[in-house]
Amino acid sequence: MSTTVRAALFTSVGEPPAIGEVVLPEPGPGQVRVRLAAAGVCHSDLSLSNGTLPQTMPAVLGHEGAGTVEAVGEGVASASPGDRVVLNWAPACRACWFCANGEPYLCERSGEAARTPYAALPDGTPVHAGLGTAAFAEATNVPENALVPLPGDVDPGAAALLGCAVLTGWGAVANSAGVRAGQSAAVIGLGGVGLAALQAARIAGADPVIAVDVSPSKEELARALGATHFVTAGDAAAKEVRALTEGRGVDHAFEVVGSSAAIRSAWSMTRRGGTATVVGVGAKDDRLSFSALELFHFARTLRGCVYGSSDPARDVPALAGLVRDGSLDLASMVTDEIGLDGLPDAFLRMREGRGGRSLVRFGP
Repeated sequence: MSTTVRAALFTSVGEPPAIGEVVLPEPGPGQVRVRLAAAGVCHSDLSLSNGTLPQTMPAVLGHEGAGTVEAVGEGVASASPGDRVVLNWAPACRACWFCANGEPYLCERSGEAARTPYAALPDGTPVHAGLGTAAFAEATNVPENALVPLPGDVDPGAAALLGCAVLTGWGAVANSAGVRAGQSAAVIGLGGVGLAALQAARIAGADPVIAVDVSPSKEELARALGATHFVTAGDAAAKEVRALTEGRGVDHAFEVVGSSAAIRSAWSMTRRGGTATVVGVGAKDDRLSFSALELFHFARTLRGCVYGSSDPARDVPALAGLVRDGSLDLASMVTDEIGLDGLPDAFLRMREGRGGRSLVRFGP
């Protein structure tokens, strides 16, 4: 039986969402319906809505969510109604070349669910799911492999952040860069992903941990989550970071903005032989250049990072353990709790670089 739910609908590029209704069909073979408890508002949702990333519309965006399994389709073996789960927007097939070679975050089939309509408007118009998940709705239908079990003692609201912000930010530090105790780190951009990277650097034992952002108002939160220093982003940021590291620069710099200017800043604040990791999603026409001499002379590594090089099936339980023992603070990353009606303002805050994570809460 189909189900009608409230959702945030994006109908054209650059326009804010409108709250309306979508009709979810009964879960098909291998599909699961999840009733959402909460959904985080990620910068990638902004990129999908403004055309930086391709998105067929009309669409329901939102890819960072947690909730409870409500119904399952034929052949589903790993989930049952009542199970608490985190959504995985890049589910691995476990069979392609990348999966077989230990890189499930690069799975060549992970985007299949996003290419097919998952629901419809009341008039029958097909609706697509942003990144295959469509978490900006009261409920959604997803493939069975898009679910990660959520331990029963973790708040499903804050746990929504595990599905993207924390897996990406923490994974960039722990998986992609492999930051070790005693190494220095800088994080550029203190949205949800940047705040997770900041905490991950602190958990890894990095010192100093330098937070960099355009907004000085974020300094207090950055220091509370583990930053030892705060630098205001701008032309002088790299020089200030080098001054905090005896003139060398940091062992690891993490760009969590998604712009060529921020990538260049991360590169410039990295020591010779260090690593700059690009976590932010930038535009395809935002070009970045290097001279052949500087690539040789600095011997730095510039690397990309998709989904924190994570395997959610492995990493979500580990992150839940860090939440449980108090090492990882999810609640402080959320600066605004909203309902669906608050999404337009949440997108505006992202565009203006204000606040940390906005979290949509569903139900009581």
